[in-house]
Amino acid sequence: MLLQALRMTLRDWRAGELRFLLVALIVAVASLSSVGFFVDRMRAGLQRDAHQLLGADLVINADQPIESAWREEARRRGLQLAETVAFPSMALAGSGDDTQSMLASIKAVSKDYPLRGNLKLEGADAEAEPVDTRETPAAGTAWVDSNLLSGLHVRKGDSLRLGDASFRVAEVIAVEPDRGAAFMNFAPRVMIALPDLDATGLVQNGSRVTYRLLVAGAPRDTAAYQTWLQSRIAGDNVKGVRLESLESGRPEMRATLDRAEQFLSLVGLLSAMLAAVAVAMAARRFMLRHLDACAMLRCLGLTQNQVTMLYLAEFGLLGLAGSAVGVAAGFAAHFLLLEWLGRLVTNVLPPPGLAPALQGIATGLLLLVGFALPAILQLRNVPHNRVIRREQDPPRPAALATYGMGLLAFIGLLLWQAGNPKLGLLTAAGFLAGVAVFAVIGWLAVRSLRLARAGIEHPSWRFAVTALQRRTSATIVQIVALSLGLMALLLLTVIRGDLVSAWRQSTPADAPNHFVINIQPDQKAGIEQRLAEGGAGKALLFPMIRGRLVQINGKPVTLDSYADDRARRLVDREFNLSTMRDLPPQNTVSAGRWFDDRAPEASVEEGLAKTLGLKLGDTLRFDIAGQAVEAKITSLRKLDWGSMRVNFFVILNPSLMADTPQSWITAFHLPKGRQDVANALSRDYPNLTVVDVGSMIRQVQSVLDQVISAVEFLFLFTLASGVLVLYAALVGSQDERIRESGLLRALGATRKQLSRAQWIEFALVGGLAGLLAASGAAAIGWVLAREVFRFEWTFSPAVWVSGLLVGCLCAFAGGWIGLRHVLKHPPLMTLRGN
Repeated sequence: MLLQALRMTLRDWRAGELRFLLVALIVAVASLSSVGFFVDRMRAGLQRDAHQLLGADLVINADQPIESAWREEARRRGLQLAETVAFPSMALAGSGDDTQSMLASIKAVSKDYPLRGNLKLEGADAEAEPVDTRETPAAGTAWVDSNLLSGLHVRKGDSLRLGDASFRVAEVIAVEPDRGAAFMNFAPRVMIALPDLDATGLVQNGSRVTYRLLVAGAPRDTAAYQTWLQSRIAGDNVKGVRLESLESGRPEMRATLDRAEQFLSLVGLLSAMLAAVAVAMAARRFMLRHLDACAMLRCLGLTQNQVTMLYLAEFGLLGLAGSAVGVAAGFAAHFLLLEWLGRLVTNVLPPPGLAPALQGIATGLLLLVGFALPAILQLRNVPHNRVIRREQDPPRPAALATYGMGLLAFIGLLLWQAGNPKLGLLTAAGFLAGVAVFAVIGWLAVRSLRLARAGIEHPSWRFAVTALQRRTSATIVQIVALSLGLMALLLLTVIRGDLVSAWRQSTPADAPNHFVINIQPDQKAGIEQRLAEGGAGKALLFPMIRGRLVQINGKPVTLDSYADDRARRLVDREFNLSTMRDLPPQNTVSAGRWFDDRAPEASVEEGLAKTLGLKLGDTLRFDIAGQAVEAKITSLRKLDWGSMRVNFFVILNPSLMADTPQSWITAFHLPKGRQDVANALSRDYPNLTVVDVGSMIRQVQSVLDQVISAVEFLFLFTLASGVLVLYAALVGSQDERIRESGLLRALGATRKQLSRAQWIEFALVGGLAGLLAASGAAAIGWVLAREVFRFEWTFSPAVWVSGLLVGCLCAFAGGWIGLRHVLKHPPLMTLRGN
């Protein structure tokens, strides 16, 4: 039986019956496998470097100095310890007017850092491999990232100023173990010895500092210490402390990778959805063309079960071959993803495992069985007498039920690839809803052609319109498939450009492009004068007070008070509070009234109030440097977060905050070419942190452009799948078209008229599909602009022009590939039934 199935497979391959099925499978498997290989390598890299992501077995991460009792307990248990202190600040080089400044991530490390993994330093030769070291910066020296050298125009051996202290650049860091597999770092690293930190004078009240205690030892001892530490944190209700272990790794990195995996997988799934439709249509055409062969096999003595096994074996061989080729194509394509996204990854990724390959093969077989099985079950029911009488019974209920199996297989594939039942089901529902909307519009368009047909006199146009009406189902399938593929591509090309342009237009030309934080009270007047003289205008300085929310209406606030992840993160850290008499610019009171200064009152941003379940009249209690402050909420504010100005979640009235420690913050706009003003501020006030927001936004945009380029590459698979479905719909009607063409030519129609009618038909299908795709993409863009990005949206005619042109081109390409042989068939052979 297997040998006969192999012979039939080779015969059908030579006859061209299986090629399209194979191509559809390859496209589906390749689109999913390319994402699978990429994500597998990313996950393997995180798993391989788990200890290096921490630099220890356990890390205590806090926004206040680590308690000494925790250190003593760790030492008592025989565990190794190391410490780091990290914060952003300005690094300066040069002197006088030649001073250069750059935002850096300062990291002070103890002598035993790191406990796991090694630092790697650049060699003397730029082409040399990085050198492992167990050393740390010596007193008075700094180790830096290479991009800081170029940014400040310094070399090894030159001096670098951090606050009140100067350091000699001794080494260049190539790999920092506990920096993790971060996708991006805004500020380059400057590493110094922990005992040198006090000399800089950079850590003051209000400074954003991260304290980390690294712990390493035997797994059992480390786990016992972690359990003890968790009980102490919970028992004392300690805030702002997070534990990181080898099992959890970096949760924010894993969450980022999970989101990226889901998004890229869903992009690949859209290709697989369309390819599945192509597989189903190709399998149906295969069934129709093998009805006579099945009848002959039945006459030669084969039973229904034997016929079924023959074709199942043939499709199984095809599925294995197509899946294997698709996996190979996906493996090659994932290198293009690495080319775009690999620059965002700091470590060399390990080779991929076998899991994505096995998953790709399983996907191909699942698609083939789910969408081709109904056709095979119809073949088993072909009667013997079809050899004499060209009749075919309607499909039996059991055969029709297998289409439900195909749909279940499709939904199962979505859930498997998405890894999230809710996300997978929503995607399936959205896809089916899009199909339904485009199908209804396509049906209405075809029906409307009846009204236009009576007024058409040109023969080619009449032939084209008649053909579209005669094959209504095939026409609708062509429109829907091409619309979905084009909509996906337009959304990430033309619409994406419009969204970015609208975002840029929503930011005023004079929007602040610099922030200055950590301004001390005695520095306010001097900094205001400097900014006014430097062309920044009258900069508004706002007090900034760090405080932790500890009670709401007298009830303690803990992590257990909230189930929402964002709410838990907010109450687990300190707030940036402020105090002022007047409502700040870009703020509007949406509920309640702005406070007066006669009672302790607070104004809360409405988004924060919604997240934490706060309302007017609630009493908040904050812990500010050990001082308890209570205030009643008297107003909710709506903020313009896109204004790039200073904003605060909570503002308290000035009389309430008179005795609290405060630093000041401001945002200002520096005209182009006046970077010297920011450099002078950093030089003359070493404690300040001056943030160039413009460069950070450009850096973010650069990262997003790389990600979008990779996603657009994946959408090429989607467009290819849409063209495949268009081709499947066209070749599915090829035999009928050949008969119609032969009959029309016998009745006097010329080959030129029929050829022109085909091109008109393609133009109508492609044009409508392109317009539908453009409308869908524009609608999604409008929703994103209004509901997500919160800026005004203007519809660009270029979207519809692009959709119309690309739709016609795709329809022409698919039509030419699928029907180029129709008019070459001699009319006499058609009339003879050959």
